[in-house]
Amino acid sequence: MANIKSAKKRILVAEANRQRNVAFKTSIKTAQKKALALAESDDKDALNAAISRVYKLCDKAVSKGILHKNTAARKKSRLVLAIKKLAK
Repeated sequence: MANIKSAKKRILVAEANRQRNVAFKTSIKTAQKKALALAESDDKDALNAAISRVYKLCDKAVSKGILHKNTAARKKSRLVLAIKKLAK
């Protein structure tokens, strides 16, 4: 455990940031699952909205530094490939 006051504060701030990042990543995973569930239904408008939400969350995560840009691109690409595979 740190003894210096600023180091103790950094520990607290780092933990808060970690929890925020985990929550954001979880919301991306949930949005992906919802999009995949909608891919099996016939509602194209809802599916497009769900895909758009996943794209928005991934791009926001990149801008906040939560995800690397290549990771976000991979997540978006794999989502669309999975949806196309389910559509066949």
